[in-house]
Amino acid sequence: MKPATHRRAKWVQAFLGSDYVVLEFDEPTASAQQAAWAIGCSIAQIAKSLVFKDTQGRAVLVIASGANRVNTDSIARIIGSSIERPSADFVKQQTGFSIGGIPPVGHTHSLTTVLDQDLQNFREIWAAAGTPNAVFKLTPQQLEELTRASYAPIST
Repeated sequence: MKPATHRRAKWVQAFLGSDYVVLEFDEPTASAQQAAWAIGCSIAQIAKSLVFKDTQGRAVLVIASGANRVNTDSIARIIGSSIERPSADFVKQQTGFSIGGIPPVGHTHSLTTVLDQDLQNFREIWAAAGTPNAVFKLTPQQLEELTRASYAPIST
């Protein structure tokens, strides 16, 4: 692991500021399992960023524990609109990042965001940082503050 060198990872580092350290790995961290292996933490400590599309065509960011599957009906109740999986192009256009490296912050557009309450079970969690091999460590409270989102029961 090394400090961020890729331009997208450096963008996330600049957005986060000096309180956080974006790290790049030689091996991929694009999936929750890959990230957990590279970091040496449990898959549940990975804060995976999943983008959905609501019925009005707006992006909805769900940040879930890597061990959980998202219950889309729960998300629909929380945001008041059904959701669907969008195209990779929609995700990139809304966030500025490609699938596999979407960070919880620093997006192209403002996103409705929902946090998985199970992430609160850990003192530290890890999130993607703009590329398929970049991550950063934070606490559940920091995630809540950075995203200005709330925790909710969203897993199946």
